[in-house]
Amino acid sequence: MTFRQDAPTLPDPLLDDPNLQRLLRRLPAHFRDAMLPDLRALATHAMQAYSTARESSRSEPILTAFDAWGSRVDRIELTPAWKAGPDITTRYGVLAAGHEADALARVGQFARVYLYHVASEFYTCPLAMTDGAATALKASGNQALIDRAVGHFLSRDAGSLWLSGQWMTETPGGSDVGRTETVARQGSDGEWRLHGRKWFSSAVVGEAALALARPEGAAAGTSTLALFYVETRDAEGRWQGLTINRLKDKLGTRELPTAEVELDGIPAHPVGGLDHGVKLVAPMLNVTRTWNAICAVATIARANALALDYARRREAFGRPLIEQPLHARTLATMQSEGAAAFALAFLIAELLGKVEHQEASAQERVLLRVLTPAAKAWTGKLAVRVASEALECFGGAGYIEDTGLPQLLRDAQVYPIWEGTTNVLALDLMRALRGVDAGELAETLAALCQGAGARASSPVHEAVLSMAAMLEAGSEAAARAAIFTLGQAAAAAALASQLDADDDHGNAALTRFLGLGLVHDPVGESAEDAALLHP
Repeated sequence: MTFRQDAPTLPDPLLDDPNLQRLLRRLPAHFRDAMLPDLRALATHAMQAYSTARESSRSEPILTAFDAWGSRVDRIELTPAWKAGPDITTRYGVLAAGHEADALARVGQFARVYLYHVASEFYTCPLAMTDGAATALKASGNQALIDRAVGHFLSRDAGSLWLSGQWMTETPGGSDVGRTETVARQGSDGEWRLHGRKWFSSAVVGEAALALARPEGAAAGTSTLALFYVETRDAEGRWQGLTINRLKDKLGTRELPTAEVELDGIPAHPVGGLDHGVKLVAPMLNVTRTWNAICAVATIARANALALDYARRREAFGRPLIEQPLHARTLATMQSEGAAAFALAFLIAELLGKVEHQEASAQERVLLRVLTPAAKAWTGKLAVRVASEALECFGGAGYIEDTGLPQLLRDAQVYPIWEGTTNVLALDLMRALRGVDAGELAETLAALCQGAGARASSPVHEAVLSMAAMLEAGSEAAARAAIFTLGQAAAAAALASQLDADDDHGNAALTRFLGLGLVHDPVGESAEDAALLHP
């Protein structure tokens, strides 16, 4: 009889995830019990979506620029998962839960995001942008825009939910937003309108967006940019002053309708003054980078869960893969890194909630500012590596599109790019560390390790001091090693802070993770750089 290999089955992402269960055990009972029905529903949805995806052909969004009679319509047909997005988001509070009147609100929200993300086909991307927009508008104090939009952004009714884009990226600038070419012109009626091209809009299907533009006549540079709020459609539901040039043909996240848009007089409202718009965007960054980290660890969890399940099903050389020492060591290492990444991402979520509710200490505010770019950078890179390792765990099947496994790796590559590449984040970390005492930072992170004792606190303390030493000379070339060192040190501290003595999985994860080493070797500026780059 011809052999047939059993495919991997997705374990219950709520009940069978030791990292999520560890988090839930630490939460106050009343808070945990209130959100468990939402988590149970989202876990069930994730398992159903995984099963459905294996049994049906993948679909992608389709842009129809013109109707049959030649009228410009720019109609986008979305995938089934995206069509279901508004109902799931509002029913289970994926956005709204993060803005409730509780310092733990962000933890509760991101537990929902963690379960929903992979099944959502990156519908979580516009949700992140919308969350960031709501946060930025609330921070701006612009009451008219708050009254106009925030209720829609955080709605628990699918019929009134609005999504917001974040229109910052342009061809000349990229991360250098000071080169933005979009111009804001004020008409004789006092209304502002935007003109220009936004090269990368990941939420073009949304009802609104926050966009950077230079008021007409303003000087060049970053500080002269203004932040504007726009709505994409008029009262009749037609695009207003907006043309979709094309949908991007991307490596991954292909279900996400990323667009290149031409702005030709779209009505706009200044969020604040007519300069320093980048500062008004800043409140978004902690939010969207936290979304990035949470979604990265969700991908890591999915890759690990499938690889572990398959190792129990697949036999080679007379026994299951999970009983093969070398394969077992590989899987265990992936599990340890996933546990540390999960702990770090949810530490950021906890700090974000405390800061937003004015319950954070001065030390915690510093931690949020410093650790957010580090967490985003390290978890993004880790997601790519773990997804790649997971595909290898399946052998040839990991390279076959029909299994659905290659999509994990393609999609993971977005995490190091979206919301700041690794080098951009490393430079941001250098800015964040100005005025921060390295010894105090080391002590703060080491103090989180109290439950695990010196086996964790000592290497964490030493790693933070090593990170600071890398940057003492002010060399940008060492910043990459520094951000990974800080990310790993903080991940170890976060995991150690969450452990109980009888948590065998967590303690084993911490021991293995510490054994991998926390310090990245820095490579400073050297003559070799010039010789290698300019032969």
